[in-house]
Amino acid sequence: MRVIALLATYNEERFIDACVENLVSQGIEVYLIDNESTDRTLELAQRHVGNGIVGIETFPRDGTYRWRAILERKEQLADELDADWFMHLDTDEIRLPPRADTTLAEAFAELDGRGYNAVNFSEFTFMPTQEAPDHDHGRFQETMRWYYPYKTNSPHGLKAWRKPVRSTRRLTLPLIAGRRETARIAWSGGHRVRFRGLRAYPHSFRMRHYLFLSIPHAIEKYVERRYDAEEVDSGWHQWRARVTASALRLPSTSELRPYESDDLLDPSDPRRQHYVGQWL
Repeated sequence: MRVIALLATYNEERFIDACVENLVSQGIEVYLIDNESTDRTLELAQRHVGNGIVGIETFPRDGTYRWRAILERKEQLADELDADWFMHLDTDEIRLPPRADTTLAEAFAELDGRGYNAVNFSEFTFMPTQEAPDHDHGRFQETMRWYYPYKTNSPHGLKAWRKPVRSTRRLTLPLIAGRRETARIAWSGGHRVRFRGLRAYPHSFRMRHYLFLSIPHAIEKYVERRYDAEEVDSGWHQWRARVTASALRLPSTSELRPYESDDLLDPSDPRRQHYVGQWL
């Protein structure tokens, strides 16, 4: 079974190696869409070509972050590329299998054999803290070890799916008889895939999410970014489009949970709002 992760980047030199290396260890290949990065993202990504990354393309930016267009490109790629399963993710995410004794690719294959064709990921958000505010280095996974579970709705992260099967009967538009249906993710801002015949596995896999590594990194990543006005007006990007440098602050370690291992990540009593959004 072939699994391809669809990864979009813009100035992600801090995360690209860790993200791709994790995916490769999970038996997953990567197709990269770079949104005209100006840092070392592409240089670092090129080192993984032939050893995890199967393709790289450039997506025009024109100075503005246009998330819907990137998601629509991911939809096209999921329809065109030759793979059994696809996964939509961001570079600051470490996707994990349901158990440490298996890989994501093996877990997808198991579920595929049982008739499931989509997987949700529970989010565990890792943050710098007042006591340890700076993790802006290559060992951030080793040093930034405080997190909170985050969930706004159910499913919150239905972001892996099997390529929809070919239709053999006449269906109403937008489906056309005899053509493969395209899985859609742009409609939800990338949070939930949908397609006819979707059967999601009832238990979530896990995801470690590293929003930012320090306050200066957060300013660079969010405050200095220009977002598409229509997307912001539609409710997309939320706190990311509103945060200012003066509003950024860090929680204490006493407000978070200590990380022990992936298998011991605690999903109970999740936060409904990120700390950053709470302080705006």
